[in-house]
Amino acid sequence: MGGYILFDCQDILQNRFINQFEIAARDHKIFQKLTSPKPKRLAKYASLLKQMDKNKPVDKSSAEKILKEFFEYPGLGPNASAVIADANGKIIAAKNENLALQPASTMKTLTALAASHVLDMGSTLSTTVYANYVGSSRNADSAVSGVKNGFARLVLHGGGDMLMGAATNDPNHVNGRAGLETLASNTVNSLKKQGVKVVELAVDDSLFGEKRYPDLIHENDEEGRFYAPTSSLAVNEGRDRNLAAWVAAGNDADDPDDYPLLDRHPAVSTGLIFANLLKKFGIDVRTWSTDSAKIGKTSKIDGLSSIYVSSRKPMISSDFKQIARVSSAPLNEIMAYMLRHSDNSIAEEFGRLTALAMRKSNSPEGATDAVRDVLRDLGVDINGLHMSDCSGLSPKSAIRAVTLVQVQAQNLKIGKGAAAAEGLALPGVWCTSARHRLSDPSAAGLLRVKTGFLGDVSSMVGNVSRKSGGALTFAVVVNPPGDVNYTYVGINKMMAELTNL
Repeated sequence: MGGYILFDCQDILQNRFINQFEIAARDHKIFQKLTSPKPKRLAKYASLLKQMDKNKPVDKSSAEKILKEFFEYPGLGPNASAVIADANGKIIAAKNENLALQPASTMKTLTALAASHVLDMGSTLSTTVYANYVGSSRNADSAVSGVKNGFARLVLHGGGDMLMGAATNDPNHVNGRAGLETLASNTVNSLKKQGVKVVELAVDDSLFGEKRYPDLIHENDEEGRFYAPTSSLAVNEGRDRNLAAWVAAGNDADDPDDYPLLDRHPAVSTGLIFANLLKKFGIDVRTWSTDSAKIGKTSKIDGLSSIYVSSRKPMISSDFKQIARVSSAPLNEIMAYMLRHSDNSIAEEFGRLTALAMRKSNSPEGATDAVRDVLRDLGVDINGLHMSDCSGLSPKSAIRAVTLVQVQAQNLKIGKGAAAAEGLALPGVWCTSARHRLSDPSAAGLLRVKTGFLGDVSSMVGNVSRKSGGALTFAVVVNPPGDVNYTYVGINKMMAELTNL
């Protein structure tokens, strides 16, 4: 199973400096300029939408011919569903369009659309340090043994940033935009102004409550390489490696092309890293004095092998004052990272954030409920939809191609939801999960897609700029592919031909 998941994830974002904020345009020549993997200039998303002729008709017989040839492709498999629709979502040609099949990672397009309509995509996720100055000179009952003055209790409060770095803030990457070293330095500066040299440290990881795993996700991730539990804070998404050393070796922080084990307790690890940084800057860090159980973990911090983490109850009260904060990349950039990397952990977190914003249950089930409700409100036909999670990694999800194509039609509308379209991959142009999916060089820059692969699933959805003008949408799902390679090639060929309609 892992090989197929890697196949979905391995071709990922290479050039972080390019804004891929374009969509179907009336003049396809805009996109024909994008044959370089590092294009210098791209038209902006909103302006291209305004240029697009959404009402340009699509030849029905030609569309049906493309589908007929696709379904005759050798090795396709027993169950396949495909839809070609116009830019408004009106079906032009279809086969088995109402057959509900497993979508794999194309499920992420539903989550992205819902989140982009509910959340402020220009906002960021903050990681904050709060202090309660409770030295013996102020509060004798709270004094720490051996410390008469200069003591504070600190809480490292997570706001949902799972892409923190352990070093200083990195403005050039999504992964590591907010750095723990910067946060620690700012914290120490505030503490020194108060004469504080000794602290007790705890982590508030309560944002997402008790349940952090969709029920079935382990069935497709037995080793724990493709999903990290939803956490209010994590360094490098909990990947079991030193991000700074990895980057120093010549790797790109936004281009993780391998899949190390993922931390099962990312908030614990983040807290211990932060404690180590405080010690580096001269602060005496001690464990939180409480009767509650501490969460232990092998630590590189002398004398500190565990840290108190609250995963259910918020720890910040009126006695605490904010003293330092760092912020993630904007949500629209994180969403693009998620889609281009086919990132299961971040997709699930977007579902959880959407659920919180809608006051749904703070759980994986609340996340899928929230996504369905938003889609229904947008007029997307969700009959037959079953979401085992928000990423598509869990088994037993089911969706019709009709639903997938209607989600793509929403991406061609001006207004909310832009971030869900901006993160889609450009086969042959943008180095993403669809890097090798371009079968016809003349279609470069005309396809914006999301791939999906699991052991028993091969899928693709997207929207297409037509060479003759206008746009269309499509979705194809195969469960299971009779021959993975033949199905892969067949889908590539079909979607490239859509540009000729």
